[in-house]
Amino acid sequence: MTAETLRIHSEEPEPALINYVVSSLNSGHVVALPTDTFYGLAVDPVNLRAVERIYEIKTRARHKPLSLLIAEVAQAYELARQLDTAFDRLAEKFWPGPLTIVVKAGSKLPLRVTANTGNLALRVPEAAIPRAVVSRLGLPITATSANLSGHPECTTPLGVREQLGDKLPLIVDGGPTARTTPTTIVDLSGGGNSWMILREGAIPTHEIALTLQH
Repeated sequence: MTAETLRIHSEEPEPALINYVVSSLNSGHVVALPTDTFYGLAVDPVNLRAVERIYEIKTRARHKPLSLLIAEVAQAYELARQLDTAFDRLAEKFWPGPLTIVVKAGSKLPLRVTANTGNLALRVPEAAIPRAVVSRLGLPITATSANLSGHPECTTPLGVREQLGDKLPLIVDGGPTARTTPTTIVDLSGGGNSWMILREGAIPTHEIALTLQH
């Protein structure tokens, strides 16, 4: 298999091309597409065979959950439970943007997507292509970085092709990504407005702390 490359406008994605990507996802395929940080691997998260395929492609440890991209904050309320004011404050200030928020999963998505942790890692990206795909699909998409585990993340479609071109049917070319720093990951799954930084990335910890001060 050699990946097909599909060029899509990064700021005004063409609806017909987005439909093509969504039909590929609906068929259970793994699609590489640009986010605002790195290129990511997208699947329909309810299709467990497709989710499993991501772990195979990346040779990723099975206990690591996959982060999910959503198109708007409202979707988080459909997918998660026990969202509190800490979530509201962070989402209002940093979404769309490079902040991944870990929250308790609701019952809408299979436990497998959470790597059986019962937690979801959610983000509204700044990039228009993944948001358009999510809106059209009607579900979040996975967004784990499109690279082999232990290899560098990719900021261009060419980088994805070099690492994974023989393992994917489709690579969406949205040009180079806007950022080269990973997202900051903050864990709110403890509840009670408690929070913990799991990875400091594009948003510094002190900005998170300031936002969450009572």
